[in-house]
Amino acid sequence: NNLDWEWKKYPVIRLDLNAVSTNGGVETLKQSLRNLVKNAAICLNIELRGDLPSDQFCNLILDVSRKYGEKTVVIVDEYDKPLLNTIDVPDIHIKMRDELKSFYGVLKSSDPYLRFVFLTGVTKFAHVSIFSDLNHLKDITLHPLYADLCGITQEELERDFVPEIDAVLQEKNRDRETYLAELRRFYNGYRFSGKALTVYNPFGLLNHFADGGTFSPYWYETGTPTFLLKLIANQNINILDLNDMRVAYEDFSKFAVETMKALPVLYQSGYLTITDYDDELRQFTLDYPNIEVSSCFAKSLLEYNFQPSDEKARALYVKLPAAFFKGDVEGVMDALRSFFGTIPSEITTRLEYYYETAVHLVFTMLGMHCRSEVRIASGRIDTLVETKDYVYCFEFKLKGSVKQALEQIDTKEYLLPWKGSGKTLFKIGVKFDHRRHNIGVWEFRKC
Repeated sequence: NNLDWEWKKYPVIRLDLNAVSTNGGVETLKQSLRNLVKNAAICLNIELRGDLPSDQFCNLILDVSRKYGEKTVVIVDEYDKPLLNTIDVPDIHIKMRDELKSFYGVLKSSDPYLRFVFLTGVTKFAHVSIFSDLNHLKDITLHPLYADLCGITQEELERDFVPEIDAVLQEKNRDRETYLAELRRFYNGYRFSGKALTVYNPFGLLNHFADGGTFSPYWYETGTPTFLLKLIANQNINILDLNDMRVAYEDFSKFAVETMKALPVLYQSGYLTITDYDDELRQFTLDYPNIEVSSCFAKSLLEYNFQPSDEKARALYVKLPAAFFKGDVEGVMDALRSFFGTIPSEITTRLEYYYETAVHLVFTMLGMHCRSEVRIASGRIDTLVETKDYVYCFEFKLKGSVKQALEQIDTKEYLLPWKGSGKTLFKIGVKFDHRRHNIGVWEFRKC
């Protein structure tokens, strides 16, 4: 900002691949690319030359630069959408990759006519993939200089959204500090580098203000890509342990279809974010950024893996949080039993992990402060839910008894860290009945 900049206008070619169709295979992709280049040419009053999409793109860059007497700017949104849409169909995916490699390769040969190139997408398909010819591009995904490029910082929120914040405080009659803390919990938390700076999701935050301060998981309206859910299932990712996951720095560049790992992709697509970085080990720690994302992603995972009946389950989703916040353990368990009754029996399994995962996803989807497989000094808690006034400690058994579950909580002193917190503590033993595909018996004790 202290430098004297020469603000000049440059011609811009913008291509948005979000709407590109891949249903008809590579030929459909080619036609979509032709249409994108054609529309860009019309906007710049250029007569399009060539037949192949790559030739048309190359000629467009050259002709635009010549006509306007300036180098050209190229912006590509969702550059990887055709690859993500076909990631679970390897044969078609490879053909798509080869076509896009040829198309984007134009950017290197056209370098003398380019002022600036900017590509956005979910993943970086590197090495033998489409970026192998574009080694002159700079990957800024994890660069600390751009850590706040895609979000709103706390400072920007409190400086630039004063009218919106004041309107909500007046309408809802809320305390400013409490309201800002809730905003952080719901929409902040994204971190895009080793630099300890987090930002808000603009989509969720702006919709929150537009709806008069309603806290809602707007993220879900954008939809969760099916390929992500398949990737998690195929790689046997432990859904209960998605928080505090460690990923090596090198894993963020392995995005060829043959080597793609689920966790870095979850980060790239915004479902997980960086919570810590160990410079010595070159390892990132990943976790959910906020309640909006964790609840929306849990809903997608729940629907994909358990297929509950929406109509019946919707009423339970209202009862469960109310029961948790009132300290109504019986209400919680009755709602859980009803929920398991909405899952088709043919997809259930005789595994304790199956039931634990369903419970965890329901609690997380509802925005509860829920953690599963919680590691403490004396052992590992199956599931823990914490509210303002209560702590619920669940121990699940498929083969063991409820008595054994409660004894385990006592023997290993699972609730010791919360004693003296002023909260009411509940220990709950649950035994599943795989023949009925539901909760069999359960007991709870207050301490």
